[in-house]
Amino acid sequence: MTRRLTMAQAIIQFLKSQSVARDGREQTFFGGCLGIFGHGNVAGIGQALQQNPDFPYYLFRNEQAMVHAATGFAKMSNRLRTLVCTSSIGPGATNMVTGAALATINRIPVLLLPGDIFARRNVAPVLQQLESTASQDVSVNDCFRPVSRYWDRINRPEQILTALPEAMRVLTSPAETGAVTLALPQDVQTEAYDYPEEFFEHRVWTIARARADSGLLKQAAEWIRSSQRPLIIAGGGVIYSEATGELSRFASRTGIPVAETHGGKGSLHADHPQSAGAMGVTGSSAANRLAVDADLVIAVGTRLSDFTTASKTAFQNPAVRFVNINVAEFDAFKHAALPLTADALQTLEELGSALSSWQVPQTYQFEIARLRTAWDQEVDRIYARRHGPPLSQGEVVGLLNTTLEPRDIIVNAAGSLPGDLHKLWRTRDPKGYHMDYGYSCMGYEVAGGLGVKMADPSREVYVLVGDGSYLMMAQEIVTSLQEKIKLNIVLFDNHGFSSIGGLSRAVGSGGFGTEYRYREEGLTGPVIPIDFAANAASLGAYAVNARTYEQLGTALADAKKQTRTSVVVVETDYNDRVPGYGSWWDVPVAEVSESQAVREARAAYIEAIKKERYFWPAPQEKTEPVGAEQVQLAKG
Repeated sequence: MTRRLTMAQAIIQFLKSQSVARDGREQTFFGGCLGIFGHGNVAGIGQALQQNPDFPYYLFRNEQAMVHAATGFAKMSNRLRTLVCTSSIGPGATNMVTGAALATINRIPVLLLPGDIFARRNVAPVLQQLESTASQDVSVNDCFRPVSRYWDRINRPEQILTALPEAMRVLTSPAETGAVTLALPQDVQTEAYDYPEEFFEHRVWTIARARADSGLLKQAAEWIRSSQRPLIIAGGGVIYSEATGELSRFASRTGIPVAETHGGKGSLHADHPQSAGAMGVTGSSAANRLAVDADLVIAVGTRLSDFTTASKTAFQNPAVRFVNINVAEFDAFKHAALPLTADALQTLEELGSALSSWQVPQTYQFEIARLRTAWDQEVDRIYARRHGPPLSQGEVVGLLNTTLEPRDIIVNAAGSLPGDLHKLWRTRDPKGYHMDYGYSCMGYEVAGGLGVKMADPSREVYVLVGDGSYLMMAQEIVTSLQEKIKLNIVLFDNHGFSSIGGLSRAVGSGGFGTEYRYREEGLTGPVIPIDFAANAASLGAYAVNARTYEQLGTALADAKKQTRTSVVVVETDYNDRVPGYGSWWDVPVAEVSESQAVREARAAYIEAIKKERYFWPAPQEKTEPVGAEQVQLAKG
């Protein structure tokens, strides 16, 4: 039996039939399609979506933003669901490249269907076609190749019979997932083919929980038993694996402290006795102090990026060893670790059984408690400040943290906010802290928040966004109103790029080009007045300004009562910063400069870089090779 459909119609029919299952729980994988129509997809994918109203279509305002929304949706769904994104050819397609990079770097599944040039070529060059003198099989969609985990161009309608299953394999792989791009020539989208009915049958893709090699698992348990100062680093894999409960039990039984990456924040409740807080460049004093002398680091579901490892300066114990638990072999082997290439939940359960009643030394337990107490007091101090107006960013974070409900979600991505939130936010729910910090993409916040709310409408979503990110991409406020999806947006107005301004000062450049000022003798004129509340109101949102701490509390309460998206604008001090806590980030400083400040920064940099380390495999016992005589004796 066959069914005659256009290639585009067949794609939608196939996507509707795909489900995933983990631990016996099955759910539909695709929640619909986000898109903007143009001549490259309106008659193909657009027509197919129109005749399939049970596969919802959501009109967005920017193609990059719709990929961010799909990423937010998939991340909130622990990578067990996602959305499809369709664009026209040309700028519609290339607008999605940044979103694809963000999804792939963060290991989040999204399916991209950009329109493409004519496969039959006879009318080339078509509108928006990139011509090449070296090949006729090149288009702007080739830009997606390096930022996609799977890429294909569908030049014949029957090619989707093999391409779509491969796309699903990658999208549902915990180790390989990321952006999947299928470039769809606009003529082929509309061509018909007799597709076999089996292609459209319901299919369930099982997300298996990989188990670690038994020998390596036994060795990891031995390493833990012999350690005196072990430290767990919890990454996003803990949350995606739904291993937060098991991690809590494991940490309680063993006494091992847990530090969290941006992706792993929320792995433990902030009040858990083993919670050391944030790890690395944007880390807490407790986590970073414990990392310095750790003799064993157990990295669970983390890529061990430079922000987590403080550019490989965080771990200074000469004898430090690593055990990496990760579904991706690529990550499991980092830092010359003992690699447990396996699921986080499964492995923590098995390690817990292997360790039985073992606990860290009592002196270490006392140290953990002391460092936790000192850090809690520091957070309380920052929360209690009454700076300004303009307010300090830290006290605004504190007011939000004490005002929001435990199940509420904060969304952020770029600027100085990620660092302050990573340090200061007291998480009370594994999904309460939603951060893009793999790509740290300005403009992610509003669109990503929209995807988060689509994934779980039962929760309040608070989008925390700086003025820089807001000015880059705020237009999806209109989409939230169109779909009646309420967001609570808190806009931090500090009149510039505060984070990079601080970094500019640190490298001796004085904040050059990072403030929103009129051009007078360079960019040194008065601050440009921008009425963000009026801008948000013009898009249809409920909008209000708050200048004092009390006004902000009232504004947040009023915004929560609204039935449509709200924007609360609060001015914060550009120069007031939450300090760093014993950590460092490698940002090279100019080796030659006329500026004394740059020369001094370079000298400090040369000293700091000396702490960077290479990590080598742990020494192993040598075994004598078996020679011919021994083999003969063994045979008798």
